[in-house]
Amino acid sequence: MFDRSLAVSVLSLDYPSHILGFVSRQRTFYKTRLQPVLATRPSSVLLHTDDSGKFLESKNKSGLDTASLGSDTLLKQANTIGIIGGLSVDSTLNFSRKLVQQSDGENCPPFVLCSDPVLSKELLLHERNSFPSISGKTEHAQLNPTLIVENLQSKRAFLEKSGAQCIVMPCHISHTWHDEVSKGCSVPFLHMGECVAKELKEAKLKPLEAGSPLRIGVLATNATLTAGFYQEKLQREGFEVVLPDKATMEHTVIPAIDALNRKDMEGAQNLLRIALQVLLVRAVSTVVLASDDMRDLFPRDDPLLRKCVDPMDLLARSTIKWALSADKDKATMEHTVIPAIDALNRKDMEGAQNLLRIALQVLLVRAVNTVILASDDMRDLFPRDDPLLRKCIDPMDLLARSTIKWAVSADKGT
Repeated sequence: MFDRSLAVSVLSLDYPSHILGFVSRQRTFYKTRLQPVLATRPSSVLLHTDDSGKFLESKNKSGLDTASLGSDTLLKQANTIGIIGGLSVDSTLNFSRKLVQQSDGENCPPFVLCSDPVLSKELLLHERNSFPSISGKTEHAQLNPTLIVENLQSKRAFLEKSGAQCIVMPCHISHTWHDEVSKGCSVPFLHMGECVAKELKEAKLKPLEAGSPLRIGVLATNATLTAGFYQEKLQREGFEVVLPDKATMEHTVIPAIDALNRKDMEGAQNLLRIALQVLLVRAVSTVVLASDDMRDLFPRDDPLLRKCVDPMDLLARSTIKWALSADKDKATMEHTVIPAIDALNRKDMEGAQNLLRIALQVLLVRAVNTVILASDDMRDLFPRDDPLLRKCIDPMDLLARSTIKWAVSADKGT
């Protein structure tokens, strides 16, 4: 595991051979009473599957055949986001709305969204089976987590082929298998638990009791708590995690879920209010409210919610930060690195050096500790005593050093 304080950047000759294009549609994306119209022009496509989990072979309004995506990418922008839908369509669309809101609407990055009713049913079954009081014996016998993992992996692979440069799963239950699903992924795959832990760390919260560790509460369904990923990510950042005790789960959380399933919203809210208060009196600085259903039981201006954080908000914020960073990287490539290569091919060494000097400085002002200068042509543009090179490392030097170390070791062995 690398130290978080060490940041490394890579600059090389490899760059996209095509300038990124844009898919833009004017449409009203989402409506609520609080925001009558939120008109946006995001480059976004929603992909649906049928009851068997297969992608529908239909054409969208632009005439794009979604069945032929394997041969070419759907979106080509460097900041394209891939979204794997989860437990409910409402939660997935709510996350998409958060992306729009946090990027000021008009500047929303492009995204591709997979919505699969088969996956939703499997996730719902997994969650219900975690509560003995609301799960059926026949349903429990039919649950197969391997099928869920394979389904999620297929969605991830499809989004990669569709041009997604970053993938997110706005679903607490799906994160139970994040490690398996993200294994082998060719692009960044954000983890909701890591986003929560990192942002709380950056918030520099203070313990409520002097001399005590910084405590963070987690309130979620039994399935999410049992998976343990929120606890793991928070503890890794040095937090003490406080969970509902057995009595709280049995007398407030589980009955609240039962009430919610019976559509007794008032009863569910009252019970969850007690569960939150029990956590707060245990001197936690904030509570991670890791359940969409629980969060939606409370009015947005409820005082209790001010003491909670919504992982969906933090995942959306991290996603937008990534998209903005990808945009900056694209600008650096288009305005410095690619023109520098053109200048180099024209034998304009001074022009190439000046442009690459700017590219290096752009990376260094982003608080990287060093730059991996992974191009012989780039390195050779600078004098060996150039101050900028002191902040770079040459992979060829390191390879040569490792080769000599091996040779010396082999010689000693004989």
